[in-house]
Amino acid sequence: MAVDLAVPPSQVGMLVTVYGAVVMVASVPLTALVRRVPRRRLLSALLVGFVVSNAITVFASTFTMLMAARIATAATHALFWAVVVPTAAELFRPGLHGRVVAIVFAGGNVALVLGVPAGTWLGERAGWRASFLAVAGLGVLVFAVVAWLLPSTGPAQGHAGRGRTPDSRRFWLLVVVAVLSTAGAIAAYTYIALFVTEVTGLPAASIATILLARGVASVLGILAAGAIVDRSPWSALVATVALQCVALLGLYAFGHHPAVAVVLIAIAGLGFAAFTAALGGLVLQVAPGRSDLAAATLSAAVNVGITGGAFFGALVLESHGAAGTMLIGALLGAVALALALGERLIPPPHSKGGAAVRESIPAGRRR
Repeated sequence: MAVDLAVPPSQVGMLVTVYGAVVMVASVPLTALVRRVPRRRLLSALLVGFVVSNAITVFASTFTMLMAARIATAATHALFWAVVVPTAAELFRPGLHGRVVAIVFAGGNVALVLGVPAGTWLGERAGWRASFLAVAGLGVLVFAVVAWLLPSTGPAQGHAGRGRTPDSRRFWLLVVVAVLSTAGAIAAYTYIALFVTEVTGLPAASIATILLARGVASVLGILAAGAIVDRSPWSALVATVALQCVALLGLYAFGHHPAVAVVLIAIAGLGFAAFTAALGGLVLQVAPGRSDLAAATLSAAVNVGITGGAFFGALVLESHGAAGTMLIGALLGAVALALALGERLIPPPHSKGGAAVRESIPAGRRR
């Protein structure tokens, strides 16, 4: 890509940074802006935007054009994940919301597990533009499915439109836990290839297989979390954060043993993926207003964690090497775990339908 567009690799790297920043900043305001648009119409429009922006990426002749296309794609990403969770949950009874969210997130993880190596393979053989063309083609298929099968509903209608037990204190606690736990996972995962080669001592050729194992474990973790999050949502959250912490701490202490390292990398992936499923289920429960705005806020928080985790990981890598990234990841996760455990100390919300806690949502965002 850098050679094709005649720009330095560092400038190409800015595409990822800007993409994450757009998702982080735009999730909530964009969701508020389209709050009155029916869900099927909105999701269909988002998928059209996704296809068009990826098509522009394919034909981009300058870096500026490419950056504009990626910003547009990031905007559709920001809105999609804010809307799709409550929309999917709306199709099922409340007791199944956690499982439904888990299935949605599992789809995203399967896409990563299969899409990253497939995109890399296609890019190596047909060029990076072919990868984006394939993504645009898949977007057309998804658009057809959504436009054909998704029921036509108004905005925020039904039981998934708002939190079942609105609680602003628990919601904002959830946001902070999301930032810290995500930062811990990303601080470690960003440099996992260096860890495998430098600390564990495995050849670079083994990295793809290890990441595949981690991806499979992630999907299993999401499905497992979905099975329990409807019954014990906060317990599921605590358990998944704890699992991630233990795995990262184990990698710091025992990562030089190849067999142990591979197992712990898979467990860390399982824990973090299950954590995201627990987050999705909980946001539908404690959202202090519209669930799509709450999901957008949580999406922004996760992207703050991604950005912060990569930053802290880079700092630790310079001073303490790849093993240190596992330790900082475990420490960030430990703080998140302590806060999640502290949820028990928060008194229950007001019994009058959570009216008092809705004051935390600005008046302009209320319906």
